[in-house]
Amino acid sequence: MANSWRTTVLADRHRALGSTLEDWNGTPTAWTYDKEVGDDFIAIRTKAGLMDVSGLKKIHLVGPHATGVLNMVTTREATKIMPGKCSYTSMLDDDGKFKEDGILYRMGPNNWMVVHGGGYGQEILAQAVVGRNVAMLFDDDLHDMSLQGPAAVDFLARHIPGVRDMKYFTHMQTTLFGKPITLSRTGYTGERGYEIFASAKDTVEIWDGILDGGKDLGIVPAAFTTLDWLRVESALMFYPFDMSELYPIDGDASGDTLWELGLDFTVSPGKTGFKGADAHYRAKGAERFKIFGVLLEGETVAQGGDEVWSGGKKVGTITGGMYSPLMKQSMALARLDVPVATHGAPLEVRTGGASVKASAHNLPFYDPDKKRRSAVG
Repeated sequence: MANSWRTTVLADRHRALGSTLEDWNGTPTAWTYDKEVGDDFIAIRTKAGLMDVSGLKKIHLVGPHATGVLNMVTTREATKIMPGKCSYTSMLDDDGKFKEDGILYRMGPNNWMVVHGGGYGQEILAQAVVGRNVAMLFDDDLHDMSLQGPAAVDFLARHIPGVRDMKYFTHMQTTLFGKPITLSRTGYTGERGYEIFASAKDTVEIWDGILDGGKDLGIVPAAFTTLDWLRVESALMFYPFDMSELYPIDGDASGDTLWELGLDFTVSPGKTGFKGADAHYRAKGAERFKIFGVLLEGETVAQGGDEVWSGGKKVGTITGGMYSPLMKQSMALARLDVPVATHGAPLEVRTGGASVKASAHNLPFYDPDKKRRSAVG
């Protein structure tokens, strides 16, 4: 098992499924089970899968200055997020470079929950609350189970009235199997899905209840690695795997702008005054690269770090690749030089000692109108 400083009460359930529990974000995480990742991928795309994503960090901000702190350190206009709503956001450093993304949940007038991944969100928030009338609590008791796929709503509708009416990026307090939960209409798969936040003492019972009660709908436990496949198809960023912290740019310091990562949409229109704002706006039009899609011929899967070439020179780096058994295509996310980040531009990917013909492709590959993840009813 990983030598991690955090825990998950689902560890025994993961071991029973064959996981050796590797570390992610300080948490023992079920990267794989004793089955093919492709099976979990197909289940989530066609039915539903249940994942333990408790390695995400959950931070509560409570007090009169909570909204002001979030307005200061995130790119979203927090005052416009009402209780019961949530919003995807970015956090920058003073130079306007991306340091974290996450979701802001407004739980009440002066009560927020921030859920983020492996970046610097906790450190940024910890610095921002000093001297302000706000309490910050890192909550490692709260576990996070992600139920994703088209059958997820069918299962939850058996137990939670009104769940079909929940809109994308909303949340509510309810119960499941008699246990109190926060149910969030969010996910990281490009499918219609939900995240279930529950206390540690209730998590195992909820996990078992979903898998036992959802068998007739095809709901299966899905390993964390499945997200690597889903996120490539759906063009979802994963710090630091799509960033220069992992794949440095020759002759340049690490750190990327939202314009380069395609995350500029996380800035609320007209918002100024947040950390890194001035540098962010100055960086528009000065992109060194763009995150873009690459389609490879055949079934060769590009690996992170593979080089992308065009016209006899290197023009990019693969950040993640997969072969989609449903779309029957090999695809990848890549950091491409701006001139070749154009749909249809001819490319080649050098992977495993071979050169594979490829082309640039608009993102996302899957469900380009994003109708599946936002569906209601």
